[in-house]
Amino acid sequence: MSRTKGDEEEYWNSSKFKAFTFDDEDDELSQLKESKRAVNSLRDFVDDDDDDDLERVSWTGEPVGSISWSIKETAGSSGSAPEGREQLKGRNSVSTHLPKPPSAYSLSSFFRGRTRPGSFQSLSDALSDTSAKSYAPELGRPKGEFRDYSNDWSISDTVRRLRRGKVCSLERFRSLQDKLQLLEEAVSMHDGNVITAVLIFLKRTLSKEILFRELEVRQVALRHLIHFLKEIGDQKLLLDLFRFLDRTEELALSQYQEHLNIQDPEKRKEFLKTCIGLPFSAEDSAHVQDHYTLLERQIIIEANDRHLESSGQTDIFRKHPRKASILSMPLVTTLFYACIYHYTESEGTFSSPINLKKTFKIPDKQYVLTALAARAKLRAWNDVDALFTTKNWLGYTKKRAPIGFHRVVEILHKNSAPVQILQEYVNLVEDVDTKLNLATKFKCHDVVIDTCRDLKDRQQLLAYRSKVDKGSAEEEKIDVILSSSQIRWKN
Repeated sequence: MSRTKGDEEEYWNSSKFKAFTFDDEDDELSQLKESKRAVNSLRDFVDDDDDDDLERVSWTGEPVGSISWSIKETAGSSGSAPEGREQLKGRNSVSTHLPKPPSAYSLSSFFRGRTRPGSFQSLSDALSDTSAKSYAPELGRPKGEFRDYSNDWSISDTVRRLRRGKVCSLERFRSLQDKLQLLEEAVSMHDGNVITAVLIFLKRTLSKEILFRELEVRQVALRHLIHFLKEIGDQKLLLDLFRFLDRTEELALSQYQEHLNIQDPEKRKEFLKTCIGLPFSAEDSAHVQDHYTLLERQIIIEANDRHLESSGQTDIFRKHPRKASILSMPLVTTLFYACIYHYTESEGTFSSPINLKKTFKIPDKQYVLTALAARAKLRAWNDVDALFTTKNWLGYTKKRAPIGFHRVVEILHKNSAPVQILQEYVNLVEDVDTKLNLATKFKCHDVVIDTCRDLKDRQQLLAYRSKVDKGSAEEEKIDVILSSSQIRWKN
Protein backbone atom coordinates (compact mmCIF):
# COMPACT_ATOMS: atom_id res chain seq x y z
CA MET A 1 0.00 0.00 0.00
CA SER A 2 1.52 3.25 -1.11
CA ARG A 3 1.53 6.36 1.06
CA THR A 4 2.09 9.93 0.23
CA LYS A 5 5.12 11.73 1.59
CA GLY A 6 3.00 13.65 4.06
CA ASP A 7 1.38 10.46 5.33
CA GLU A 8 4.78 8.84 5.84
CA GLU A 9 6.11 11.77 7.86
CA GLU A 10 2.97 11.80 10.01
CA TYR A 11 3.26 8.03 10.49
CA TRP A 12 6.93 8.03 11.51
CA ASN A 13 6.75 11.19 13.67
CA SER A 14 3.61 10.32 15.59
CA SER A 15 3.25 8.02 18.57
CA LYS A 16 0.42 7.00 20.82
CA PHE A 17 2.76 7.06 23.80
CA LYS A 18 4.08 10.17 25.53
CA ALA A 19 7.70 9.95 26.57
CA PHE A 20 8.81 10.93 30.09
CA THR A 21 11.27 13.79 30.44
CA PHE A 22 13.23 14.90 33.50
CA ASP A 23 12.66 18.55 32.65
CA ASP A 24 8.98 18.42 33.61
CA GLU A 25 8.82 20.45 36.77
CA ASP A 26 5.59 22.32 36.90
CA ASP A 27 3.21 19.46 36.00
CA GLU A 28 4.86 16.61 37.91
CA LEU A 29 2.33 16.44 40.72
CA SER A 30 -0.65 16.71 38.38
CA GLN A 31 0.81 14.00 36.13
CA LEU A 32 1.40 11.78 39.13
CA LYS A 33 -2.21 12.20 40.27
CA GLU A 34 -3.47 11.53 36.73
CA SER A 35 -1.40 8.35 36.55
CA LYS A 36 -2.80 7.22 39.88
CA ARG A 37 -6.37 7.73 38.66
CA ALA A 38 -5.58 5.81 35.47
CA VAL A 39 -4.13 2.92 37.46
CA ASN A 40 -7.18 2.75 39.71
CA SER A 41 -9.53 2.83 36.71
CA LEU A 42 -7.84 -0.27 35.24
CA ARG A 43 -9.16 -2.32 38.12
CA ASP A 44 -12.75 -1.69 36.96
CA PHE A 45 -12.57 -3.05 33.44
CA VAL A 46 -9.49 -5.32 33.24
CA ASP A 47 -9.65 -8.92 34.40
CA ASP A 48 -7.50 -12.01 34.08
CA ASP A 49 -8.79 -12.90 30.63
CA ASP A 50 -7.58 -9.61 29.16
CA ASP A 51 -3.94 -10.25 29.86
CA ASP A 52 -3.15 -11.70 26.49
CA ASP A 53 -5.09 -9.01 24.61
CA LEU A 54 -3.15 -6.11 26.13
CA GLU A 55 0.07 -4.98 24.63
CA ARG A 56 2.84 -5.25 27.18
CA VAL A 57 4.68 -1.96 27.57
CA SER A 58 7.39 -0.59 29.80
CA TRP A 59 7.11 2.53 31.98
CA THR A 60 8.60 4.63 29.19
CA GLY A 61 5.63 3.87 27.01
CA GLU A 62 7.45 1.49 24.62
CA PRO A 63 6.48 -2.14 23.97
CA VAL A 64 8.34 -4.68 26.01
CA GLY A 65 10.79 -6.53 23.78
CA SER A 66 11.33 -3.67 21.35
CA ILE A 67 14.83 -2.61 20.38
CA SER A 68 14.69 0.70 22.22
CA TRP A 69 13.26 -1.02 25.32
CA SER A 70 16.09 -3.57 25.21
CA ILE A 71 18.69 -0.79 24.95
CA LYS A 72 17.25 1.02 27.95
CA GLU A 73 17.06 -2.11 30.05
CA THR A 74 20.65 -3.03 29.15
CA ALA A 75 21.89 0.48 29.93
CA GLY A 76 20.03 0.61 33.22
CA SER A 77 21.41 -2.74 34.41
CA SER A 78 25.00 -1.98 33.37
CA GLY A 79 25.10 1.48 35.02
CA SER A 80 25.63 3.28 31.66
CA ALA A 81 22.36 5.16 31.53
CA PRO A 82 23.82 8.23 29.76
CA GLU A 83 25.12 6.08 26.86
CA GLY A 84 21.77 4.39 26.53
CA ARG A 85 20.01 7.72 26.38
CA GLU A 86 22.38 8.89 23.62
CA GLN A 87 21.52 5.81 21.57
CA LEU A 88 17.81 6.35 22.13
CA LYS A 89 18.01 9.94 20.88
CA GLY A 90 18.97 8.69 17.43
CA ARG A 91 15.87 6.55 17.10
CA ASN A 92 12.58 8.20 16.27
CA SER A 93 10.52 5.06 15.82
CA VAL A 94 9.94 1.65 17.31
CA SER A 95 10.03 -1.47 15.17
CA THR A 96 6.75 -3.32 15.39
CA HIS A 97 7.77 -6.21 13.09
CA LEU A 98 10.30 -7.89 15.40
CA PRO A 99 9.00 -10.83 17.41
CA LYS A 100 8.40 -10.04 21.08
CA PRO A 101 9.81 -12.43 23.65
CA PRO A 102 7.33 -13.75 26.18
CA SER A 103 7.01 -11.57 29.29
CA ALA A 104 6.39 -12.82 32.77
CA TYR A 105 4.00 -10.00 33.64
CA SER A 106 1.41 -7.75 32.04
CA LEU A 107 -0.23 -4.47 32.98
CA SER A 108 -3.42 -6.12 34.17
CA SER A 109 -1.68 -8.62 36.45
CA PHE A 110 0.83 -6.00 37.60
CA PHE A 111 -1.69 -3.31 38.57
CA ARG A 112 -4.12 -5.76 40.08
CA GLY A 113 -1.40 -7.19 42.32
CA ARG A 114 -1.57 -10.68 40.85
CA THR A 115 1.62 -12.37 39.84
CA ARG A 116 2.30 -15.39 37.78
CA PRO A 117 4.69 -18.10 38.79
CA GLY A 118 8.23 -16.72 38.62
CA SER A 119 6.97 -13.21 37.90
CA PHE A 120 7.66 -9.94 39.66
CA GLN A 121 5.99 -9.03 42.98
CA SER A 122 2.81 -6.99 43.10
CA LEU A 123 2.75 -3.21 42.91
CA SER A 124 1.89 -2.78 46.61
CA ASP A 125 4.69 -5.18 47.57
CA ALA A 126 7.12 -3.45 45.27
CA LEU A 127 6.36 -0.07 46.79
CA SER A 128 6.74 -1.37 50.34
CA ASP A 129 9.93 -3.31 49.64
CA THR A 130 12.88 -0.93 49.71
CA SER A 131 15.23 -3.56 48.34
CA ALA A 132 13.21 -4.02 45.13
CA LYS A 133 14.27 -2.32 41.96
CA SER A 134 12.32 0.84 41.15
CA TYR A 135 10.75 0.67 37.68
CA ALA A 136 9.20 4.13 37.82
CA PRO A 137 11.54 7.11 37.41
CA GLU A 138 11.94 9.41 40.42
CA LEU A 139 10.34 12.81 40.20
CA GLY A 140 12.92 15.46 39.53
CA ARG A 141 13.48 18.30 42.01
CA PRO A 142 12.78 21.85 40.88
CA LYS A 143 15.79 23.50 39.33
CA GLY A 144 15.58 26.33 41.86
CA GLU A 145 16.26 23.85 44.65
CA PHE A 146 19.44 22.64 43.03
CA ARG A 147 20.62 26.23 42.79
CA ASP A 148 20.76 26.35 46.62
CA TYR A 149 23.84 24.15 46.49
CA SER A 150 25.57 26.02 43.71
CA ASN A 151 29.14 27.20 44.19
CA ASP A 152 28.77 30.12 41.83
CA TRP A 153 27.45 32.65 44.34
CA SER A 154 29.30 35.91 44.72
CA ILE A 155 30.67 37.05 48.08
CA SER A 156 27.75 39.39 48.73
CA ASP A 157 25.21 36.76 47.66
CA THR A 158 26.91 34.18 49.90
CA VAL A 159 26.70 36.45 52.94
CA ARG A 160 23.05 37.26 52.23
CA ARG A 161 22.26 33.56 51.97
CA LEU A 162 24.04 32.89 55.26
CA ARG A 163 21.95 35.61 56.85
CA ARG A 164 18.76 33.89 55.64
CA GLY A 165 19.97 30.56 57.06
CA LYS A 166 20.53 28.91 53.69
CA VAL A 167 23.04 26.12 53.11
CA CYS A 168 26.12 27.71 51.64
CA SER A 169 29.68 26.38 51.44
CA LEU A 170 32.58 28.78 52.06
CA GLU A 171 35.30 26.36 50.98
CA ARG A 172 35.56 27.81 47.49
CA PHE A 173 36.95 31.07 48.88
CA ARG A 174 40.61 30.08 48.91
CA SER A 175 42.58 33.30 48.55
CA LEU A 176 43.24 35.58 51.51
CA GLN A 177 41.68 38.49 49.63
CA ASP A 178 38.41 36.61 49.12
CA LYS A 179 38.30 35.56 52.76
CA LEU A 180 38.86 39.10 54.00
CA GLN A 181 36.21 40.45 51.63
CA LEU A 182 33.86 37.79 52.93
CA LEU A 183 34.54 38.95 56.51
CA GLU A 184 34.06 42.61 55.67
CA GLU A 185 30.80 41.86 53.89
CA ALA A 186 29.60 39.92 56.95
CA VAL A 187 30.51 42.82 59.26
CA SER A 188 28.63 45.25 57.02
CA MET A 189 25.50 43.11 57.47
CA HIS A 190 25.60 43.72 61.25
CA ASP A 191 24.59 40.12 61.91
CA GLY A 192 26.52 38.45 64.73
CA ASN A 193 25.68 34.92 63.61
CA VAL A 194 27.02 35.52 60.11
CA ILE A 195 30.17 37.19 61.45
CA THR A 196 30.78 34.26 63.80
CA ALA A 197 30.21 31.74 60.99
CA VAL A 198 32.79 33.48 58.79
CA LEU A 199 35.24 33.74 61.73
CA ILE A 200 34.96 30.00 62.33
CA PHE A 201 35.81 29.45 58.67
CA LEU A 202 38.81 31.81 58.89
CA LYS A 203 39.97 30.24 62.16
CA ARG A 204 40.04 26.85 60.47
CA THR A 205 41.68 27.92 57.21
CA LEU A 206 44.17 30.63 58.28
CA SER A 207 47.24 30.50 60.48
CA LYS A 208 47.06 32.20 63.87
CA GLU A 209 49.54 34.90 62.90
CA ILE A 210 47.64 35.93 59.76
CA LEU A 211 44.25 35.75 61.50
CA PHE A 212 45.41 37.87 64.46
CA ARG A 213 47.13 40.39 62.19
CA GLU A 214 44.04 40.93 60.06
CA LEU A 215 41.64 41.09 63.02
CA GLU A 216 43.78 43.67 64.80
CA VAL A 217 42.56 46.31 62.32
CA ARG A 218 38.99 44.99 62.34
CA GLN A 219 37.78 45.62 65.87
CA VAL A 220 34.18 44.48 65.36
CA ALA A 221 35.25 41.07 64.10
CA LEU A 222 37.92 40.93 66.83
CA ARG A 223 35.34 41.42 69.59
CA HIS A 224 33.18 38.67 68.09
CA LEU A 225 36.13 36.27 67.99
CA ILE A 226 37.08 37.00 71.62
CA HIS A 227 33.49 36.39 72.74
CA PHE A 228 33.30 33.19 70.68
CA LEU A 229 36.55 31.82 72.13
CA LYS A 230 35.31 32.52 75.65
CA GLU A 231 32.03 30.77 74.93
CA ILE A 232 33.65 27.60 73.57
CA GLY A 233 36.40 27.65 76.21
CA ASP A 234 39.34 27.77 73.80
CA GLN A 235 41.62 29.26 76.45
CA LYS A 236 44.88 28.54 74.64
CA LEU A 237 43.96 30.44 71.47
CA LEU A 238 42.47 33.25 73.57
CA LEU A 239 45.72 33.67 75.53
CA ASP A 240 47.71 33.65 72.28
CA LEU A 241 45.43 36.36 70.91
CA PHE A 242 45.84 38.58 73.98
CA ARG A 243 49.61 38.13 73.85
CA PHE A 244 49.66 39.16 70.20
CA LEU A 245 47.52 42.22 70.95
CA ASP A 246 49.62 43.07 74.02
CA ARG A 247 46.48 43.32 76.18
CA THR A 248 48.18 42.37 79.42
CA GLU A 249 45.29 42.83 81.87
CA GLU A 250 42.90 40.73 79.79
CA LEU A 251 45.64 38.16 79.39
CA ALA A 252 46.07 38.01 83.17
CA LEU A 253 42.34 37.73 83.82
CA SER A 254 41.95 34.95 81.26
CA GLN A 255 44.83 33.05 82.78
CA TYR A 256 43.39 33.59 86.28
CA GLN A 257 40.07 32.06 85.21
CA GLU A 258 41.85 28.76 84.69
CA HIS A 259 41.53 28.12 88.44
CA LEU A 260 37.87 27.27 87.86
CA ASN A 261 38.97 24.09 86.07
CA ILE A 262 41.14 22.90 88.98
CA GLN A 263 39.21 20.75 91.45
CA ASP A 264 41.95 19.80 93.91
CA PRO A 265 42.19 22.54 96.62
CA GLU A 266 45.97 22.25 97.06
CA LYS A 267 46.62 22.48 93.32
CA ARG A 268 44.22 25.39 93.03
CA LYS A 269 46.03 27.19 95.85
CA GLU A 270 49.40 26.72 94.13
CA PHE A 271 47.94 27.96 90.84
CA LEU A 272 46.53 31.08 92.53
CA LYS A 273 49.95 31.72 94.02
CA THR A 274 51.42 31.87 90.51
CA CYS A 275 48.68 34.30 89.45
CA ILE A 276 49.64 36.89 92.06
CA GLY A 277 52.53 38.13 89.93
CA LEU A 278 50.47 38.55 86.74
CA PRO A 279 50.02 42.09 85.34
CA PHE A 280 46.65 42.86 86.95
CA SER A 281 45.35 46.28 87.77
CA ALA A 282 45.86 47.38 91.39
CA GLU A 283 42.28 46.51 92.38
CA ASP A 284 42.29 43.13 90.66
CA SER A 285 45.69 42.29 92.10
CA ALA A 286 44.31 42.80 95.63
CA HIS A 287 41.38 40.50 94.86
CA VAL A 288 43.67 37.73 93.60
CA GLN A 289 45.80 38.05 96.74
CA ASP A 290 42.71 37.81 98.97
CA HIS A 291 41.50 34.79 97.01
CA TYR A 292 44.77 32.98 97.61
CA THR A 293 44.79 33.89 101.33
CA LEU A 294 41.15 32.84 101.79
CA LEU A 295 41.69 29.44 100.17
CA GLU A 296 44.78 28.93 102.31
CA ARG A 297 42.72 29.65 105.45
CA GLN A 298 39.89 27.42 104.30
CA ILE A 299 42.22 24.46 103.84
CA ILE A 300 43.50 24.87 107.40
CA ILE A 301 40.01 25.33 108.90
CA GLU A 302 38.57 22.39 106.96
CA ALA A 303 41.27 19.98 108.08
CA ASN A 304 40.91 21.02 111.74
CA ASP A 305 37.08 20.95 111.78
CA ARG A 306 36.92 17.59 110.04
CA HIS A 307 39.07 16.16 112.80
CA LEU A 308 36.95 17.77 115.56
CA GLU A 309 33.72 16.54 113.98
CA SER A 310 34.96 12.98 113.58
CA SER A 311 36.20 12.85 117.18
CA GLY A 312 32.77 13.90 118.54
CA GLN A 313 34.28 15.85 121.44
CA THR A 314 32.93 19.29 120.49
CA ASP A 315 29.34 20.20 121.39
CA ILE A 316 28.74 22.57 118.48
CA PHE A 317 29.56 19.88 115.91
CA ARG A 318 27.35 17.34 117.68
CA LYS A 319 24.35 19.68 117.90
CA HIS A 320 24.80 21.19 114.46
CA PRO A 321 26.60 18.80 112.07
CA ARG A 322 28.23 20.41 109.07
CA LYS A 323 26.25 20.17 105.86
CA ALA A 324 29.04 20.98 103.39
CA SER A 325 32.75 21.59 103.12
CA ILE A 326 34.05 25.13 103.55
CA LEU A 327 36.59 24.74 100.73
CA SER A 328 36.27 27.21 97.82
CA MET A 329 33.30 28.96 99.45
CA PRO A 330 32.87 32.77 99.13
CA LEU A 331 34.17 35.08 101.84
CA VAL A 332 30.71 35.85 103.28
CA THR A 333 29.91 32.13 103.50
CA THR A 334 33.22 31.54 105.26
CA LEU A 335 32.41 34.32 107.75
CA PHE A 336 28.96 32.85 108.41
CA TYR A 337 30.57 29.44 108.97
CA ALA A 338 33.05 30.94 111.43
CA CYS A 339 30.23 32.71 113.31
CA ILE A 340 28.44 29.36 113.67
CA TYR A 341 31.33 27.14 114.77
CA HIS A 342 34.10 29.49 115.96
CA TYR A 343 32.34 32.59 117.32
CA THR A 344 34.01 32.60 120.73
CA GLU A 345 37.56 31.99 119.52
CA SER A 346 40.25 34.55 120.10
CA GLU A 347 41.40 36.91 117.40
CA GLY A 348 44.69 35.10 117.01
CA THR A 349 43.19 32.00 115.34
CA PHE A 350 42.61 31.74 111.58
CA SER A 351 39.01 30.60 112.11
CA SER A 352 38.01 33.52 114.37
CA PRO A 353 35.31 35.80 112.87
CA ILE A 354 37.16 38.87 114.14
CA ASN A 355 40.36 37.63 112.50
CA LEU A 356 38.55 37.17 109.18
CA LYS A 357 36.99 40.64 109.50
CA LYS A 358 40.35 42.34 109.98
CA THR A 359 42.31 40.23 107.49
CA PHE A 360 39.90 40.80 104.60
CA LYS A 361 38.72 44.26 105.69
CA ILE A 362 35.05 43.27 105.91
CA PRO A 363 32.82 46.35 106.46
CA ASP A 364 30.98 46.68 109.78
CA LYS A 365 27.55 46.40 108.15
CA GLN A 366 28.44 43.15 106.42
CA TYR A 367 30.04 41.69 109.52
CA VAL A 368 27.10 42.59 111.83
CA LEU A 369 24.51 41.33 109.34
CA THR A 370 26.31 38.00 108.93
CA ALA A 371 27.01 37.50 112.62
CA LEU A 372 23.40 38.37 113.54
CA ALA A 373 22.03 35.80 111.07
CA ALA A 374 24.40 33.11 112.42
CA ARG A 375 23.79 33.71 116.14
CA ALA A 376 20.02 34.13 115.71
CA LYS A 377 19.93 30.83 113.85
CA LEU A 378 21.48 29.19 116.92
CA ARG A 379 19.09 31.18 119.17
CA ALA A 380 22.05 32.61 121.04
CA TRP A 381 20.19 35.74 122.21
CA ASN A 382 22.93 36.85 124.60
CA ASP A 383 25.40 36.98 121.69
CA VAL A 384 22.84 38.98 119.69
CA ASP A 385 22.49 41.46 122.57
CA ALA A 386 26.26 41.78 122.95
CA LEU A 387 26.61 42.36 119.20
CA PHE A 388 24.71 45.67 119.45
CA THR A 389 25.82 46.82 122.91
CA THR A 390 28.60 49.40 122.99
CA LYS A 391 30.22 51.41 125.79
CA ASN A 392 31.26 55.03 125.67
CA TRP A 393 34.33 56.47 127.35
CA LEU A 394 32.34 57.13 130.53
CA GLY A 395 31.33 53.47 130.81
CA TYR A 396 27.70 53.93 129.81
CA THR A 397 26.22 51.25 127.52
CA LYS A 398 24.17 51.94 124.42
CA LYS A 399 22.73 49.84 121.64
CA ARG A 400 23.81 50.70 118.14
CA ALA A 401 23.08 48.89 114.87
CA PRO A 402 24.97 49.90 111.71
CA ILE A 403 22.39 48.02 109.63
CA GLY A 404 19.35 49.71 111.27
CA PHE A 405 17.19 48.18 113.98
CA HIS A 406 14.31 47.62 111.58
CA ARG A 407 16.46 45.03 109.78
CA VAL A 408 17.49 43.53 113.10
CA VAL A 409 13.81 43.01 113.96
CA GLU A 410 13.10 41.31 110.65
CA ILE A 411 16.06 38.91 111.01
CA LEU A 412 15.10 38.09 114.61
CA HIS A 413 11.49 37.37 113.62
CA LYS A 414 12.68 35.19 110.75
CA ASN A 415 14.59 33.08 113.28
CA SER A 416 11.56 32.84 115.65
CA ALA A 417 12.83 35.17 118.34
CA PRO A 418 10.58 35.53 121.45
CA VAL A 419 8.17 38.48 121.60
CA GLN A 420 10.07 40.03 124.52
CA ILE A 421 13.25 40.24 122.46
CA LEU A 422 11.38 41.53 119.40
CA GLN A 423 9.71 44.26 121.48
CA GLU A 424 13.06 45.38 122.85
CA TYR A 425 14.47 45.95 119.37
CA VAL A 426 11.23 47.34 117.90
CA ASN A 427 11.39 50.04 120.58
CA LEU A 428 14.86 50.96 119.31
CA VAL A 429 13.52 51.86 115.84
CA GLU A 430 13.68 55.64 115.58
CA ASP A 431 11.05 56.31 112.92
CA VAL A 432 7.62 56.26 114.59
CA ASP A 433 5.63 55.06 111.58
CA THR A 434 8.12 52.25 110.93
CA LYS A 435 7.99 51.30 114.61
CA LEU A 436 4.17 51.10 114.59
CA ASN A 437 4.12 49.07 111.39
CA LEU A 438 6.67 46.56 112.71
CA ALA A 439 4.96 46.32 116.11
CA THR A 440 1.58 45.71 114.49
CA LYS A 441 3.00 43.22 112.00
CA PHE A 442 4.82 41.14 114.64
CA LYS A 443 2.11 41.60 117.34
CA CYS A 444 4.22 43.54 119.80
CA HIS A 445 1.12 44.86 121.63
CA ASP A 446 2.88 46.78 124.38
CA VAL A 447 4.93 48.74 121.83
CA VAL A 448 1.79 49.71 119.87
CA ILE A 449 -0.13 50.76 123.00
CA ASP A 450 2.74 52.77 124.48
CA THR A 451 3.45 54.48 121.16
CA CYS A 452 -0.20 55.50 120.68
CA ARG A 453 -0.27 56.80 124.25
CA ASP A 454 2.88 58.85 123.67
CA LEU A 455 1.37 60.21 120.47
CA LYS A 456 -1.92 60.93 122.35
CA ASP A 457 -3.75 59.33 119.45
CA ARG A 458 -7.06 58.19 120.96
CA GLN A 459 -8.61 57.10 117.64
CA GLN A 460 -5.73 54.79 116.74
CA LEU A 461 -5.72 53.34 120.24
CA LEU A 462 -9.45 52.61 120.02
CA ALA A 463 -8.93 50.96 116.64
CA TYR A 464 -6.16 48.76 118.03
CA ARG A 465 -8.33 47.74 121.01
CA SER A 466 -10.53 45.73 118.62
CA LYS A 467 -7.50 43.74 117.45
CA VAL A 468 -6.44 42.36 120.83
CA ASP A 469 -8.10 39.41 122.58
CA LYS A 470 -11.14 40.04 124.75
CA GLY A 471 -10.30 40.11 128.45
CA SER A 472 -6.55 40.05 127.78
CA ALA A 473 -4.01 42.10 129.69
CA GLU A 474 -3.52 44.29 126.62
CA GLU A 475 -7.24 45.17 126.53
CA GLU A 476 -7.19 46.14 130.22
CA LYS A 477 -4.10 48.27 129.66
CA ILE A 478 -5.82 50.12 126.79
CA ASP A 479 -8.94 50.73 128.95
CA VAL A 480 -6.84 52.17 131.75
CA ILE A 481 -5.08 54.54 129.36
CA LEU A 482 -8.34 55.64 127.71
CA SER A 483 -9.96 56.39 131.09
CA SER A 484 -7.00 58.40 132.38
CA SER A 485 -7.73 62.06 132.92
CA GLN A 486 -4.07 63.04 132.85
CA ILE A 487 -3.74 62.56 129.07
CA ARG A 488 -4.80 65.37 126.78
CA TRP A 489 -5.84 63.53 123.61
CA LYS A 490 -5.49 65.03 120.16
CA ASN A 491 -8.65 66.06 118.37
